[in-house]
Amino acid sequence: MFTARLELRRPEAGDADAVLRIHADRLACEHNPSDMITVRAEAVDRCRSWRAHWERHGFGYWVLRRRGSERVIGFCGLKLTRLHEAPVLNLLYRLEPAAWGLGLAGEAVAAVLASAPAAPPVVARVRPANVASARVALRAGLRRAEHLDTLGEDGPDWVFASAGL
Repeated sequence: MFTARLELRRPEAGDADAVLRIHADRLACEHNPSDMITVRAEAVDRCRSWRAHWERHGFGYWVLRRRGSERVIGFCGLKLTRLHEAPVLNLLYRLEPAAWGLGLAGEAVAAVLASAPAAPPVVARVRPANVASARVALRAGLRRAEHLDTLGEDGPDWVFASAGL
């Protein structure tokens, strides 16, 4: 899938090094330190689980590259999960810090949401201090849903949700 500036493609086994590079970056995982990984085997497992989700459900997390470049700059996509016992599509967007502030996360999110399954609803769980992530969720059309806020692995999660939640 392509946007004006990005190529989004399904993860491959060879993406483990990019998964490790981005998820080992303290700044990239500043708001979600439990997502950090420092060992290649963990990156291989994470990449394998992303690929398995695609195989089971026909959608998942995409690998992001700038058009015309081979360098992976991040990941964006949807994963089927549960929130307060209800099925939801969790929206993930994580880019390397060098790609921040350019509107690339919003561009990737828009493409992902345009191709999203009609149900279940989409949610983005955002750390309260992560203003940039909240801005991306709001620009994507998600709305703040305080009644769904929860305690995540790294502290409070503010929930932004699509219509119907």
